[in-house]
Amino acid sequence: MTEHKNLLGGPEPTYLPENEDAYRMLADSASPAEVAAAHPTFSLAWAMLADDAFEAGRAVESYAYARTGYHRGLDHLRRAGWKGHGPVPWSHRANRGFLRCLAALARAAEAIKETDEAERCRQFLQDSDPQAYDELKSR
Repeated sequence: MTEHKNLLGGPEPTYLPENEDAYRMLADSASPAEVAAAHPTFSLAWAMLADDAFEAGRAVESYAYARTGYHRGLDHLRRAGWKGHGPVPWSHRANRGFLRCLAALARAAEAIKETDEAERCRQFLQDSDPQAYDELKSR
């Protein structure tokens, strides 16, 4: 992966660690619930559960799954040196679970009329990576 120096003096991008075992389980057709149970800190599994619940019309359940993955992702970000702001690149595969949870949380919050939370999550997503925001805003 190419590293880019931040010429504006802001924080460096944060790259979460990969979880090859969890990705392997998904590739081997394990369900997101099975992956979340085996790897509860793996945000991508929570994002998939949130998406599935939302598509099935269960917005509150989607919100809960997304919030779980979001908080697990925040824990990983902090351990990776993130100080509460700065880029979380969508281009890095391991960051995508957290970013998808953030988008799912915004979507579910909007659905249950928690508009302040929805806007905060959308802004956080855009601040983390505009590419992620563009990719995920219509989901």
